[in-house]
Amino acid sequence: MSIIRRSLTSLLIALACLVSVPAMAQEDPGKALLVNLAEAPSSRVEEAINAIVDSGDERARGWLEAYGNNRLSRIKDTGQVVLVLNNRGRDWEIADPLTGENLGEMSRRKLDRVAINNAIRGKLEGIMAMLDLNAADPDVREASARDMMGKVDAALVAPLEARLEKEESAAVRDRIEAALAIYRVEQGDIEAVEVLAGSLHSRARAALNNAAASDNSQLAEAANKALASIEQKLKLNKAAETLYFGLSMGSVLVLAAIGLAITFGVMGVINMAHGELIMLGAYTTWGVQQLLPGQPGLALLLSIPAGFLVAAIAGIIIERSVIQHLKGRPLETLLATFGISLILQQLVRTVISPQNRTVVTPEWMSGSLVINDALSLTLNRLYVMAFALIVFAALMMIMRRTRLGLDVRAVTQNRAMARSMGIKATKVDILTFALGSGVAGLAGVALSQLTNVGPNLGQNYIIDSFMVVVFGGVGNLWGTLIAGLSLGTINQLLEPWAGAVLAKIIVLVFIILFIQKRPKGLFPQKGRAAEN
Repeated sequence: MSIIRRSLTSLLIALACLVSVPAMAQEDPGKALLVNLAEAPSSRVEEAINAIVDSGDERARGWLEAYGNNRLSRIKDTGQVVLVLNNRGRDWEIADPLTGENLGEMSRRKLDRVAINNAIRGKLEGIMAMLDLNAADPDVREASARDMMGKVDAALVAPLEARLEKEESAAVRDRIEAALAIYRVEQGDIEAVEVLAGSLHSRARAALNNAAASDNSQLAEAANKALASIEQKLKLNKAAETLYFGLSMGSVLVLAAIGLAITFGVMGVINMAHGELIMLGAYTTWGVQQLLPGQPGLALLLSIPAGFLVAAIAGIIIERSVIQHLKGRPLETLLATFGISLILQQLVRTVISPQNRTVVTPEWMSGSLVINDALSLTLNRLYVMAFALIVFAALMMIMRRTRLGLDVRAVTQNRAMARSMGIKATKVDILTFALGSGVAGLAGVALSQLTNVGPNLGQNYIIDSFMVVVFGGVGNLWGTLIAGLSLGTINQLLEPWAGAVLAKIIVLVFIILFIQKRPKGLFPQKGRAAEN
């Protein structure tokens, strides 16, 4: 029994020894790296940072980012390195940087910040960028290489050159080469100037500007040639950007005017309340977003049919209550609809608010489509342009392929003859006015993504809408499309040197002179209506 007892005792001791072996062999290696960084004197901080980078730990970037943002501290009593999540007030919220576990709050007096100076912080940006250059996602690598432009120093040259040899993505390679070229130009390397000759990045231009002012005549001459090449490219990109903004502005004018072109062409009504129908569509978008908080994308999609219906119903009410009694009297309809526009504006001010309302742009409409370093296209304007073309195509389909479109074209060309053929002109008037008003509501939905929604929203577009209709040809949809895009682009081209007000005056004078030569617009009506 004693032998058995001794054997069991020995076995238990051995197991206890195995269990109680210090967990140093299994301890998270990141702990030693962080402690080393926290305890390193200023002369050895860089060495401690390099050790973290060389470890290949997935958490390395987060640790270094926290260190650079002064969010690494040590608990005075235990020496444990912690991550500061919130450093406001007396008690700071902390977490374990190894596991991410929230450790609750601790008095700031019990914590010592891990010190960092500006020199180390500047180098840290490049080091963190080097970490991102090893990411699997090429977009992350390209963004990292772009951020490194202008931040490369002697210590980063060798790692970047090594990365360049392994890099497979052409876009990332170009960014790394440009980052290295900026550093070399700053060192007086003339050959590196050629690499930057095609770059549109601001830091590349800054490096070339400095080189152009250099005492080295050869370097200055090469830099000036590169800058001249870049300047030409910048002008082309600026022209492309101006054209894009002009087309986007023109697409807004098309949306605002196309409904007016239908009603004006068929009924001969000068509807000064058309701008307020646009306003109703914009307020409908805002209202739907209030019903669906936190879901701006769904709210916007639902606002398209809702905005059309609200404006169409308002248009039917206006037509039945006022306009049908003033047929054939355009001046009276102008005054009556102007009064309606004032009533609608005041109604919105009273029921909702005189203050502007902001409509939230969905995430998928936010941001920009980056073409290059000098040109980016805002997505909200791109979507508005596409929406305008879709609405235009839908209206063309209605006018060409439906019975309503056939009746509208018949009434437009000869109302009396259309009546004699059995077409109910009154019904056509109602449906036409409802359609034109509904399209105005769609214009309001689109405008809500470009500007604030307010009672005076429609007033900014009513005059421009009439100019588009007259310039394109009354009642002609193709004329409205071409006129809207043309006037929007012309106005955008004039604004940079003439100013917003003078640009509009020049456009107005141009239209006045144009209709002196072509009173019926770009695309005049056909049929007997064209003779009236």
